[in-house]
Amino acid sequence: MREQCVYTMLRGIKRISRVFYRFDIQWVHPSPAEPWRNLRLVAFLNHTSLYEPLFVGGFPNDFIRRIAFKGLMPVADKATGRPLMGFFFRMVAKNVVAVTRKHDHTWDQVLTTVQPDSMVIIMPEGRMMRSNGLDKNGRPMTVRGGIADILQSIPAGRMLLTYSAGLHHVQIPGQRRLPRPFKTLRMRLETVDIGEYRDRLMSQYGPDGFKQALIRDLESRRNRYCFGMKPPVLSEYAMSSGFVR
Repeated sequence: MREQCVYTMLRGIKRISRVFYRFDIQWVHPSPAEPWRNLRLVAFLNHTSLYEPLFVGGFPNDFIRRIAFKGLMPVADKATGRPLMGFFFRMVAKNVVAVTRKHDHTWDQVLTTVQPDSMVIIMPEGRMMRSNGLDKNGRPMTVRGGIADILQSIPAGRMLLTYSAGLHHVQIPGQRRLPRPFKTLRMRLETVDIGEYRDRLMSQYGPDGFKQALIRDLESRRNRYCFGMKPPVLSEYAMSSGFVR
């Protein structure tokens, strides 16, 4: 019952977003054969707004259905604890685990909830980018190491990397205003084989260096593809913050 409710809600968001927004979603490389099959991990890079579920307007229904029936998503406890929006965040996937920003028992719960057919959806930076290109506390937007734990817990399958151009031109965190309609939402996509990707980093850097190598690689990909799109608002803070080189 929960899965069907989540699917209905996500399909509703898709319909609304396609009425009010345009989508520029393309593959970084030529689209692989059956790119939406066998996805076990989805990493959303460049988290800039709570309105990012609008991106479902550019995804196929089979993918949305998999989120609803197989999705596992860690969500910040501050988001799930909001009076009204908290209900929405608790319904964005089949399994939603409220997590703190610490490597504590809440993160252990995420790892133990992963099932053989789960598709984990994660925002590896763990916080939102503000309009100055930094997080809420004025720190650079780095990828955190939790995604390494997930990659090591999933034996095989594919990882979908989604590179968002950002939604500050739609809504900036902290601004009390409705999202601006009739904008273009830009994203680039890439898939990698989890086993091959993990084994390559392990062979080059070893178990002790795996996590840091993964962080460097994901940040490099983010800087190349997210900020390479440079929509009007993004280009200003990306360039001023040194993300685009």
